[in-house]
Amino acid sequence: MMRDVKETFQEVVQAIFPLTLVVVLLLLVFVGIGLDDLISFLIATVLTVIGMTFFLTGVKLSMLPIGEAIGADLPKHSSLAFIAVMVFLLSSFVAVAEPNVSVLISMINSALQGSIDNNLLIISISFGVGFLMVISILRIIFGFPIKYLFAGSYSIILMLSFFVPADYLAIAFDSGSVTTGAMIVPVIIGLGVGIASVLQDRSELDGFGLIGLATIGPILSLMLLGVLSS
Repeated sequence: MMRDVKETFQEVVQAIFPLTLVVVLLLLVFVGIGLDDLISFLIATVLTVIGMTFFLTGVKLSMLPIGEAIGADLPKHSSLAFIAVMVFLLSSFVAVAEPNVSVLISMINSALQGSIDNNLLIISISFGVGFLMVISILRIIFGFPIKYLFAGSYSIILMLSFFVPADYLAIAFDSGSVTTGAMIVPVIIGLGVGIASVLQDRSELDGFGLIGLATIGPILSLMLLGVLSS
C-alpha cells in the first residue's frame, strides 16, 4: 500500500507543480499578491497535494478492483435485463458520487441563481451516464462496432443543438466533461475490461471507449431536459 501511496504522490506532484509555479509567477508579476496571501496559497497547495494523494490512492485500491470484479461476474448471469439494471445502477450512483459533478452543479447554481433545480441536474446527469453505460455494455456483449454508436449519438446531439436553449446547450456539454473524473473513470474502465475479459470471443480492448461514450449520456439527457423545459 505504501508503494501505491508513494507512486500516487509523485504523480500528483508532477501534475500540480508546473501549475503552481505558473500561478505563483502570475500572482507575483501581474497581481502583486502580498506575502500573507502567497503563504496561504502555498499552504493550500500542499493540502491539495496531500488530499489528492490519499483520494486517488483510495480510488486505485478500491474502485478499480470493484469495477473489474463486478464486470467479470455480470456475464455469468444469463439475463440481459439483470446485467442492464446492475450496470445502470452502478454507473448512476458513481456519477452522483463524482466530485466534479458537485463542482459543476454549484457553479451552475451560482451563475443561474438557482433557476435550475440542483436535484434535477444530478438526476439528469446520473441517468445519462447510466443509460449510455448500459448501451455500451450491451455493445460489448453483442460485438456491435463502437464507431457506429459514436456516429449515431453525436448525430442526435447535433440535431438537438438546434432546439436547445443556449443556457442548457452550454451546460450540457460541460456536464459531459465532468463525467471523466477520478471516481467514474476507474469504475467504468474496470467494468468494461472485466466484462470483455470473460467473454471468449472478445478482446479486453473492447472494454475501452466507455469513457467517451459515458460523456455523451449527460449531454443528451440535459439537452432533452432543455428542450422539454422550453
